[in-house]
Amino acid sequence: MKFIYNLIIISIITIFFAQTSKAETYFLDFKLILDQSSAGKKANQLLKKELEKGIKSLKDRENKLQKEEKEIIQQKKVLSADEYKKKINNLRSKVSNLQKDRQTILNKIAEKRNKARSTLLKSLNPIVKEYMAKKDIKIVLDKKSVLLANEELDITNDIMQELNKNLKTINLN
Repeated sequence: MKFIYNLIIISIITIFFAQTSKAETYFLDFKLILDQSSAGKKANQLLKKELEKGIKSLKDRENKLQKEEKEIIQQKKVLSADEYKKKINNLRSKVSNLQKDRQTILNKIAEKRNKARSTLLKSLNPIVKEYMAKKDIKIVLDKKSVLLANEELDITNDIMQELNKNLKTINLN
């Protein structure tokens, strides 16, 4: 009887440790998914093009203002003090507008980037939940929060494949 009792206890302990030794915590690299998923890549390319276009436009305006400044400086001796002051104030106003436009462009790009990130994360959330349920995973952490882990616990590629199937592009407008 004692032998059967010990056997049952050993069996229960073995089963308990066998179940708890299975990894229930996995991690994924959200940044990699945001940057390398097909929708994330397209959004990044679109934002990059828009930023480059805005910067080019600002550079052209900046060059025109520099030329105008040189012309005003050259005309300083010919112009009356009031006329010179008026042109300088006008130039300062244009420079101020340029700086405001630069900030507006940067804010728009940042806003669109945040919108894209938010949309991607909203699409990613149900995919991760479904994957967790399917694989009986209890916790998924972001890779940047993990100090050391076995690479077998990284589910980034699996999640990215599912995301690429479900989300092809992100509407940024």
